[in-house]
Amino acid sequence: MTNPKLSIIVPCFNVEEYLRESLDGLSGQTLEEVEIICVNDGSTDGTLQVLEEYRERFSDRFVIIDKENEGVWKARISGVRAARGEYIGFADPDDQVDIDFARMMWKRAVDTDADIVCCGFQRMDDEFGRTYSTEMTDFPVDEIPLKRDPGLLLEVNTALWNKIFKAQIIKKLPEFRNVPRAFSDMIYLNLIYMKARKMTFVKESLVRYRVRSGSIISTVGKDLVPEIYSSMKELRQVTSRNRNDMLEYTDACALLHLGISLMYRLSGEGCEEFREILKDNRNFLDEEFPMWNNSPYISLWYVLTHKGANKKLMLVSRIYRTGLYGAFLKIYRFVINTFKTDIKW
Repeated sequence: MTNPKLSIIVPCFNVEEYLRESLDGLSGQTLEEVEIICVNDGSTDGTLQVLEEYRERFSDRFVIIDKENEGVWKARISGVRAARGEYIGFADPDDQVDIDFARMMWKRAVDTDADIVCCGFQRMDDEFGRTYSTEMTDFPVDEIPLKRDPGLLLEVNTALWNKIFKAQIIKKLPEFRNVPRAFSDMIYLNLIYMKARKMTFVKESLVRYRVRSGSIISTVGKDLVPEIYSSMKELRQVTSRNRNDMLEYTDACALLHLGISLMYRLSGEGCEEFREILKDNRNFLDEEFPMWNNSPYISLWYVLTHKGANKKLMLVSRIYRTGLYGAFLKIYRFVINTFKTDIKW
């Protein structure tokens, strides 16, 4: 294939159990000019053999990069460097991608001249196969002008696997040193946001995301906190150098991911020092992300003038400011465990 319209990068590490199901969907994409770049990140199981099997069957579509284990961040970068497509997307090797994913996403990108296209997805229980939730199918707007109104990005999920990106942007991202083991997708996505003009949407579910109990994001512990904090500090520094106008968004993003998401995950550990962790978290946000507390993007005015966008974040930010946030997290976790559901902030 000489000129792919879309390159899809699949970082693979010891995923032999799930890989064939994922590659079946990718190999059957209805967009003809698509290349699938599978990066074997030093797997020790049969992952590489499965990849070679599919390359032999679909040699016109499949490319394999076989490298030593360096983690998903560097695996993606290796794929990006090799990608020849006009647009670049990512897929996780244990997820299921609709066969129309590439065609619909690429067409939307071209029709709207978008730098980023985002689609809906379903969260799927790994053990029983049931669907937890369907998300990003009813986004309040059709497009986000990132230079004029980045606050709407707080409503967008931070995964890479339900988005495609203009290649000329993603190949020229700022360097980043402190890559965390958790929240790395969010960091990578925010680096892309700094270079992008416009995001548009395909409001259909085109990806089934497998929720696995052993994934890094589901096992975040207090030992990861220092590296996550260090990474977010660097993100703000990079933002300040490259897109100073996005600092208010970055500070609100820190509240969302450090104050809410990270604290929620740590509250489930049952550790006695959680109260101190929560106190340190507030101090960290106040010192390093000073605009979080007065961000226009989580104000009542913003919610009312943007079709309810960021409403839940606005409400929980007010609880975070009080001494009741620890109690709120306990109630929140009780509701989730009782009703087997989730509430996205």
